[in-house]
Amino acid sequence: METEMGSEPEGKIVGQKKYIAVAGNIGAGKSSLTALLGKNFGWETYYESVDDNPYLSDFYEDMRRWSFNLQIYFLSSRFKHQKILMDMESSLIQDRTIYEDVEIFAKNLHEMGLMSDRDYQNYCSLFDEMASYLKAPDLLIYLRADVPTLVKQIQQRGREYENTIRIEYLERLNRLYEDWIDSYKHEKLVIDTDDIDFVNNPEDLGKILNLVEQRLYGLFN
Repeated sequence: METEMGSEPEGKIVGQKKYIAVAGNIGAGKSSLTALLGKNFGWETYYESVDDNPYLSDFYEDMRRWSFNLQIYFLSSRFKHQKILMDMESSLIQDRTIYEDVEIFAKNLHEMGLMSDRDYQNYCSLFDEMASYLKAPDLLIYLRADVPTLVKQIQQRGREYENTIRIEYLERLNRLYEDWIDSYKHEKLVIDTDDIDFVNNPEDLGKILNLVEQRLYGLFN
């Protein structure tokens, strides 16, 4: 399990509202960890909208046709939620960030030729307008996983529309995630998940809880 320090936010006080986000590739375990951390720390939990997404199934069948529609839906939906979350007074934890839409998924679709230059520029311009209204998480937790781990966990949860996801696609996303995390300038915690099972092993979960608690409420924060 690896941890990485970003820049230290100022004014951390125990009892102050905390905004935590969990990032990671498809199948990395974001929703599971979000639920477990929310339960253990008493945080409100917010999840990525998947089952009610009107474009996701079509996208996996024809990425070129539906890539722009899907990414605009995610961007709009996540921005609306972001504004609501920032107005809340209680601490909260979020499954996936709006930054991943821009830095990972839309960028990958453009690089693969599945989103045109015109659509990608339009998308990035829209995000740039939104960016000034956003607040970075007090702590970003990145779940790092190799592709075999991702494939195993995707198969275990059995979402039919994910059956068409290709290994090459997951590999490309992993590369972009690593580039993004390397350049991320705020507080972050990187957790290697290939050899741990925080869902079924209380000891593994306990280690993560301790790391999160130290990062948010440690002596020097």
